[in-house]
Amino acid sequence: MRAVIQRVTEARVTVDGENVGAIHSGLLVLLGVAQGDTDEDARWLASKCAGLRILEDAEGRMNDSVVESNGSVLLVSQFTLLADCRKGRRPSFTGAEDPEAAEAMCDRFAELLRAEGLTVETGRFGAKMSVSLVNDGPVTIILDSAERQRPRRGGDAS
Repeated sequence: MRAVIQRVTEARVTVDGENVGAIHSGLLVLLGVAQGDTDEDARWLASKCAGLRILEDAEGRMNDSVVESNGSVLLVSQFTLLADCRKGRRPSFTGAEDPEAAEAMCDRFAELLRAEGLTVETGRFGAKMSVSLVNDGPVTIILDSAERQRPRRGGDAS
């Protein structure tokens, strides 16, 4: 499971001109579900997203999580995050989960974020969506649940 997380002052997603989700201060999370992703992956990633200290505190320091800042999350499914571009010029998406299972995993991910106490808005799975945002900072973080068990660079596994 892979996520691109952007700190935003506002974000919205529309489908055919209809606003289907919008937030003010918080996080825009673009989520790609890979074949073989499990509930454990979703739990780890949701906890990480909710707890990342990338929002500004009262002193303007990047020190608060979206939970601590009473922010919201706009969650948008994006299978293209699983693109494999190692060969040729056309990305391969064979590593992305099939749509039915991916939709269920995206719904589960939203449920897990809500269990953290967050307000979560979503896009519409499988639809052609237009996403607009005001990136705050800019701050953009990429997380991949497959990386959670690999040692950090320099050998530090913490």
